[in-house]
Amino acid sequence: MLKREKLERNVMEIVNTDLLVPNDHLLRQIDGSVDFTRIYDLVEELYCPDNGRPSVDPVVLFKMVLIQHLYGIRSLRQTVKDIEMNIAYRWFLGYTLNEPIPHFATISYNFKQRYTPQTVEQIFTWILYEAERAGYLKPEVVFIDATHIKANANLKKKVKKAIPTAARVYEQQLRQEINADRKAHGKKPFDDDDSSGSPKEKILTQSTTDPESGVFHKGEHKQCFAYSAHTVCDRHNFVLEVEVTAGNVHDSVVFDTVYEKVTQRYPQIQVITADAGYKTPWICKRIFDDGRVPSLPYKRPVTKKGNHEWYKYVYDEYYDQILCPEYKPLSYCTTNRYGYREYKSRSYRCEKCPTWERCVGNRSGQKTVTRHVWQDYLERAEDVRHSPLGKETYALRSQTIERVFADAKEKYAMRYTPYRGLDQVSNWVRLKFAAMNLKKLAMWKFKASSSFLSSLHFFLFYIKNPVSFV
Repeated sequence: MLKREKLERNVMEIVNTDLLVPNDHLLRQIDGSVDFTRIYDLVEELYCPDNGRPSVDPVVLFKMVLIQHLYGIRSLRQTVKDIEMNIAYRWFLGYTLNEPIPHFATISYNFKQRYTPQTVEQIFTWILYEAERAGYLKPEVVFIDATHIKANANLKKKVKKAIPTAARVYEQQLRQEINADRKAHGKKPFDDDDSSGSPKEKILTQSTTDPESGVFHKGEHKQCFAYSAHTVCDRHNFVLEVEVTAGNVHDSVVFDTVYEKVTQRYPQIQVITADAGYKTPWICKRIFDDGRVPSLPYKRPVTKKGNHEWYKYVYDEYYDQILCPEYKPLSYCTTNRYGYREYKSRSYRCEKCPTWERCVGNRSGQKTVTRHVWQDYLERAEDVRHSPLGKETYALRSQTIERVFADAKEKYAMRYTPYRGLDQVSNWVRLKFAAMNLKKLAMWKFKASSSFLSSLHFFLFYIKNPVSFV
């Protein structure tokens, strides 16, 4: 039988919004997982205590931004529109159905002008502290990697600019190692005073729209301006630290900054798991010297196609020589400024070599093989790679850090940033990861409480009806 429903639109009702939100709704889980009044303590000093107009509740502002990141809404304008129409969003903010929602410009202004990067960092740290207090963090093994975020900049609007080359944190230590190695081989040490020369510069492509972004081009991807989010997570996919840089900064360059922050916060870290981009002599040395273990993959050496394989050149530690595939020695020549020892062959021996074309292949008739002064640390990292610990931890990358990046881009709209400038993009990324951590914390707490209640109901039922279980 056909039934026609009445269009009851212009109807006034008295409703309880708390009854309209399901008990297992995500926002209800989040609201019960942490005490949001903690935000008042973090931002109190940013407001005037006795002057000015009453402000919008800072907890409401942060909750609105959390809604944006939790549900992957691309803009604050759209976030406000969705909140106006969604009962669960209004319930989460504590707003009635008829109460006006704060304007999106108010949220934008506060996060650009009032709340500093330190404020966002405190919010991020507070959520991590709640997860640690609940016992969900497992920072003994951490995973480090970087992902690129497309910048809000047109690739056609660019200029070429010369910028000074940034000094690496380990340059002074490496120079001391190089000079000590040269002295041991009877060579004159390099002059440590490089101030007389002009500073080194490099030419980069800079965006006129967002100068703090960098050109990113990887594989077959389209070239674009981007930012890099260098991220650390634990075994349970909680993001422990993130550092945002321009898209043209290599992963290994930012490692020291990220490593120092995460190890200071979690000194119990034992294993650092990363991809081949972090497999450098300095990174391996620093991790081993700190009493930790690097879990790194195989890194293919850069060799010319058709030549002898790299492993056929064997280092003889006793005689400090390199043995070539034809069992001829390559003697030590010098240690260059980049920290590599150079071992060279005798040209009169190479002229009669049956595999000369696969080995030398140049007009000088002399083969040169290099070996870093910190090569021993790379070899120790190779031993870890073949160990059960290295195989087990590196196999978890696809379930941890790669899963974090996949979820952030697919579910939380992190492929493209609508903001410009390093500070704004950093705050945006950190708040996004804070929302992801908070969601995981809330879901785990809700699951644990549900399991406890189920066990309690079963126990009470068993006490009342013991005969039915006999």
